[in-house]
Amino acid sequence: MSAASPVRALEGSPAHDSRFERRLAEILDCATEIFADKGYEGASMRDLSRLSGISLAGLYYYFKSKENLLYIIQQHTFTTIIERLRERLATSNDPEERIRFFVQNHVDYALAKAKAMKVLSHEDDVLKNSYGAELAAIKREYYRICVGLVEDLVAAEGLQPGVSNRTAVMTLFGAMNWLYTWHNPRVDPDAATLAREISDVFLQGIRGGLSSRRLSPSKGKGRRKAGRNSSGD
Repeated sequence: MSAASPVRALEGSPAHDSRFERRLAEILDCATEIFADKGYEGASMRDLSRLSGISLAGLYYYFKSKENLLYIIQQHTFTTIIERLRERLATSNDPEERIRFFVQNHVDYALAKAKAMKVLSHEDDVLKNSYGAELAAIKREYYRICVGLVEDLVAAEGLQPGVSNRTAVMTLFGAMNWLYTWHNPRVDPDAATLAREISDVFLQGIRGGLSSRRLSPSKGKGRRKAGRNSSGD
């Protein structure tokens, strides 16, 4: 999926029209702000009409419903994060550096798009049926990328993890997904520094906090295989 995939999600939309795409992006920004401030249930298409300056009829040209609008916001956010991540991962084969890329990519987006992250976190279970199923598949893909990065580090360094891959990865997500609730740019580090600090803490846990023991290369390979089979997905 491309970062422009929300345009294709609209049936009959002129995806080739750059003006359409620019206008759509502006509306998504306005909608994200409203959902972040009022919540999905409290927000209305009339709120979006007032903020964006587009009539209700005009909005329904872009979106079939408020639910469709939330779906497009979440799809756009997740696909953008994943595509930027894949571009970074393609530049390195070093297991530690790839984990650092994962954290940096997530933190960059989380701090630059705090309201979008708030919408993802607070409206996580609103969408049902095909919308919910598609988003769940994208989230699983993102989760599995992170699990794979952890397994690669464990295998490369012959580590013997003391907790499951799922616990380690979900702890990392917990550290990154809620940055919008406390990060204050006036007193807290910038994205690059914060990502490095979070990566340091996470890697120290994988290498030292989980277990300081090392496996032989052959045992490390076996452990990696077992980890992949027991990741829960």
